[in-house]
Amino acid sequence: MSFTLPKKLRKTLKRLFVVLLGLYVMIASALYFLQEKMLFLPTTLEQDYQYQFNYSFEELFFKIEEGATINALHFKPENPKGVILYFHGNAGDLSRWGNITEYFVAKNYDVLVMDYRTYGKSSGKLSEEAFYKDAQYCYDYLLKHYSENEITLYGRSLGTGVASFLAMNNNPKQLILETPYYSIEDVAKHRFPIFPVKQLLKYRFPTYQYLKKANCPITIIHGTEDSVVPYSSAKKLSEMKIDNLDFITIVNGNHNNLVEFEDYHLAIDKVLN
Repeated sequence: MSFTLPKKLRKTLKRLFVVLLGLYVMIASALYFLQEKMLFLPTTLEQDYQYQFNYSFEELFFKIEEGATINALHFKPENPKGVILYFHGNAGDLSRWGNITEYFVAKNYDVLVMDYRTYGKSSGKLSEEAFYKDAQYCYDYLLKHYSENEITLYGRSLGTGVASFLAMNNNPKQLILETPYYSIEDVAKHRFPIFPVKQLLKYRFPTYQYLKKANCPITIIHGTEDSVVPYSSAKKLSEMKIDNLDFITIVNGNHNNLVEFEDYHLAIDKVLN
């Protein structure tokens, strides 16, 4: 016995299918064409903006190539224990991140932190390759002033992929990653599970590939309640059985509040001292 849907119902279902397909294509197109606006949330600063912080610093401008100049801050306390090259998250600019990195200056570490292209006073066209190129430029700058075994790489959120890339290609003292991701693709799959994100993404930041090739000690700090980069994405990094990797869980920690937890301070004090 065969069953045939009423003609009117078939037409309704067909229209519904067309509408859903159209929405799917529209969202997929937005993921592809607008992904930079979704991934990167820069704020800009006037070129004559005057930074004000609690510790002494030098403002730097690195001309990477024609049309691309990177603005950076170099904090220099007296008698530093070493230097931290810090790569910040996907939002804001150095007027914010300078204040955040003063946490490490207070621990008597020099800190160099840069603004990515299109952020703050920095200029140039964004691309994954540009992130890595500019980061290496900053690392090479530090090598003119410090021994490589004095350089700690620190990545936060978006910056964890950049810091991991540097750790793979250089020999720093250590690598610290706060709220890292397995890869951007992994985070995108978590947020958009029904879309072919692998084919849509222009940015990969495959942290898992870089950590496997890094020779320095690696410390990962991640909160269990992170609503931006899932805890599970970072946890996958610890499951790769990397001998020199220490994974620290901050119970109830979210994406932007780990500094409020004693376990975070204990972890930082341990790796820096």
